[in-house]
Amino acid sequence: MKSLTDLFKRYYTKELENNSDKTVYDLFTWKKTDVFLKDHKSGKVLVDMKDLEFPEQYSQTACDIIASKYFRRAGVPNENGYENSMKAIAHRMVNFWCEALKDEGIIKTEKEASIFYDESVYALLNQMYAPNSPQWFNTGLAQSYDIKGSKQGLYYFDENQKKVVDSCDNYTRTQASACFILSIEDKLLGPHSISDQYVTETKLFKGGSGTGTNFSSIRAKGEKLSGGGFSSGLMSFLKGLDRNAGAIKSGGTTRRAAKMVCLDVDHPEIMDFMTWKAKEENKVRALGKMGYDMDIDGEAYETVSGQNSNNSVRFSDYFMNKVDNLNNNPDETIELKGRVDLKLDKTIGVSDIWEAFNSSSWQCADPAPQFSDTFNAWHTCPAGEDGALNAPYNRINSTNPCGEYAFLDDSSCNLASINIYRFYNNTTHKFDIDGYLHVIGLVQLILESSIHWGQYPTEDIARKSYLFRPTGLGISNAASLFMVMGYAYDSDGARNLASSLIGILTGYSYYISSLISKEIGAFKKFEINKSYMMRVIRNHVRTAGVDPDDVIKNSKTKYGNDFEGLNYTPIKVDHNILNKEGLKYISLCLKDCWGKALSYGEEYGYRNAQVSVIAPTGTISFAMDCGATSIEPFFSHIVYKKLSGGGFLTIINPVITVALKNLGYSNDEVEDILDYVLEKETVTENGFTYEKVLDGKIEGAPHLKEEHLPIFDTSNRCGSGERYILPMGHVLMVAAITPLISGAISKTVNLPKTATIDDFKNIVLSSWKLGVKGIALYRDSSKAAQPLNTTLTDNVDLKLEDLTYKQLLQKAKDLQKGIKPSKRDKPIGIRRGTTHPAQIDDVKIYTTVNRRENGEISEIYITTDREGTIITGLLNSLSKAVSVMLQYHVPPQDIARMLRGQKYEPYGFVQKHPYIKHVSSISDLISKVIDIELGDFSRCQIKPENYDENTLNINTETAVSSSNIPENKIKIKKVDGERLYNVTCPNCSGTRMVRNGTCMVCLDCGSTTGCS
Repeated sequence: MKSLTDLFKRYYTKELENNSDKTVYDLFTWKKTDVFLKDHKSGKVLVDMKDLEFPEQYSQTACDIIASKYFRRAGVPNENGYENSMKAIAHRMVNFWCEALKDEGIIKTEKEASIFYDESVYALLNQMYAPNSPQWFNTGLAQSYDIKGSKQGLYYFDENQKKVVDSCDNYTRTQASACFILSIEDKLLGPHSISDQYVTETKLFKGGSGTGTNFSSIRAKGEKLSGGGFSSGLMSFLKGLDRNAGAIKSGGTTRRAAKMVCLDVDHPEIMDFMTWKAKEENKVRALGKMGYDMDIDGEAYETVSGQNSNNSVRFSDYFMNKVDNLNNNPDETIELKGRVDLKLDKTIGVSDIWEAFNSSSWQCADPAPQFSDTFNAWHTCPAGEDGALNAPYNRINSTNPCGEYAFLDDSSCNLASINIYRFYNNTTHKFDIDGYLHVIGLVQLILESSIHWGQYPTEDIARKSYLFRPTGLGISNAASLFMVMGYAYDSDGARNLASSLIGILTGYSYYISSLISKEIGAFKKFEINKSYMMRVIRNHVRTAGVDPDDVIKNSKTKYGNDFEGLNYTPIKVDHNILNKEGLKYISLCLKDCWGKALSYGEEYGYRNAQVSVIAPTGTISFAMDCGATSIEPFFSHIVYKKLSGGGFLTIINPVITVALKNLGYSNDEVEDILDYVLEKETVTENGFTYEKVLDGKIEGAPHLKEEHLPIFDTSNRCGSGERYILPMGHVLMVAAITPLISGAISKTVNLPKTATIDDFKNIVLSSWKLGVKGIALYRDSSKAAQPLNTTLTDNVDLKLEDLTYKQLLQKAKDLQKGIKPSKRDKPIGIRRGTTHPAQIDDVKIYTTVNRRENGEISEIYITTDREGTIITGLLNSLSKAVSVMLQYHVPPQDIARMLRGQKYEPYGFVQKHPYIKHVSSISDLISKVIDIELGDFSRCQIKPENYDENTLNINTETAVSSSNIPENKIKIKKVDGERLYNVTCPNCSGTRMVRNGTCMVCLDCGSTTGCS
């Protein structure tokens, strides 16, 4: 391909070439499905949409996510008044992009337009790529439905007038960007002031976008003010902005504001900033002990500050070199510098900062490191828009909230991700490199079109987006590709494959960008940044294994193979490994892409200052039915397939089946291995019989060879297994990819609860040495509320037809083994029990749990001090119903599950009970009492002091009012399986929140705490 015209070819839609009777939508088989979602706590219906149309291969989860998040639900001119087909949403977005490219002069003929439309629609419907969420929300509403909206204070750069102007309405142009970086100046009023920051952040949060800012320009506490007096300091303003972010979240949207706060390591308030959230976390734990709700959106967290942002410290090479030298000189120091007042300058020990940073990160996962000089060594535009090289405002000072977009202040980026697994052919065992290149080209045109007809929340962002035109293409589902190709995540093979394919994405994107530049011109500020940008491109080229001098053969300057402007050696792609693994075609493609990117860029320039990032891709990964998000490894081997009629089916990750077959295992061997992974064990403890789910443990599976175990390692231990991806495995993956992308990578390194502060130090220092730009670290249980590592044993709807013959036999044996006659065993004579006093609001509740001689719970009586009232009658009825169920041998844990989470008055703060401090109703209180009687304190706000031990004895005299119990102790079995923490989805109240990059994502509804 030597011109853009060659890009407009039919790759996936060849049968439409000479067939006017078919459209691209006829290439898919369509199905009708309903989408019904409700709040897990209140039972409130969130979405109830009937007869929605999707391609047949879409899972119910993908349908739920797309319909609930992205279908326009008002103002659509059809009989429903809302979008009810994936055809509609694909058309409105692709039609907008196509028309924008025609207006821009990139698409020149109707034939090109037809091809671009069909190929883009096909790849979108086939789940090969997805744009970031704002595109789904906003793009094409005016063109397709005449939905324009009111004037919203948005701006764009008018090329005819050569200036930024107001947008006339909300949807004629598109607000397609998810990521923003804002500047701030050390002043109280005016543009870019502290007060203006409130306005701009509010505007972004209201629209669901995220923002990042470096606050290092703000003077420290005690610095002189121009009008006399002294500054209240940086931290006072950060706390105010944090409260503002929390108010916008609670006032208008269903998720927390996405916000990045950065601070340079030499700021006078650096110690207070680094320890800020750790101290607040200690307050949360103290409030929890006092009975306050410790849910992420509960009273405890709402009371403390700093909970609405990701915090990062910007470390310079100067500082990190001193850290690296601490073993030789533990007395290394640096200067903290007042912003305007030299009297605040002071010397501080490097070890003091280093210890405080890592200790705080160890305690609460904040702050994270960002390596400022590494970011700026790869900066394509350090001359900015005015040519002032290395002026503070022309440096990369911050990132977006998730950490992947890094560029000039007051700039934005619209993102998209490619589902990389969709290009692997499981029959030929080949990666479709031509199809991959084709889709990369299409999506870069899509992102470019979104800038041309885009609009932005501030005048400065509108201007810089026009002048620099950064785009952010990335990938998702890398873990699926690794597994089916037989590569362990933590292996040289996986790292070389990932860096090669992502390198192809970036290199080919720059090549496409140069072809656009050839047609309609480079980004406006290319020439004053050309020498710096070409240096960065040459470093990319070297990383890809190409000698720049072999590409630019007629140049008078010889650049050589030494990296330019870097104080470290990036990890290069190892082409020997690629060739040895039969991936020579990928090796050759990588070299070819970067050769063209460099040669065409030298001649024609680039249309876009940046082209790639690795975003967390939470919600859009669900929309593409990805097995894993971004470049993250698998979370576990168990997948919960949502059923259209409700409920879930527990299945093995389907990629494992393909991987095992590719490794040469027979069908019988594969079946035995899968049976082992899904195995359930029936155990009896303390007189109770229940099924213990091993939850995907693959170690010890029959037939599975020892050398293949690493291929199936996940980010966490699976069930009772011991294997998991070590922290440095994550770091090395990031280090391998970073020198082949324009921006950075949103990535969190998960560490076990037992990790030490020294472990944190080693990972951060190693990351800097390896050239990682930024990374986050998270230690299990380091926050009082955290993403959970859950199973779905409560929601499994396993049908008999889904069982193997072996499982059916085992099921029959289990049913016979545990069967009891359907006979009511009424307790007789004197009963002994335990009474749990509690008070909700002003209602006193007494729950008495009686047991038989063998220890089984036989009765539960619930009384109150409100004699003669309706509540008394209702509690009597509830007592009788529950007691009868127990006497018919309904397992008490099932009764607790039935009552759990019901919400009605009275609810809220609980007094007089040592462990239960917050409930959603009296039913919820009873469920927690039953849990305690069964030895499960996992849902209580306060745990016994030694609850972390595997088993323990709790003296019930300190917990409940005893009633002559013979053995005044309860045997506690720590729950193994469902791990519950006090964190719920702010959209659907679901409890399946997992960490995704530096954000969290809900596995039920796809809501993310990030900005993509």
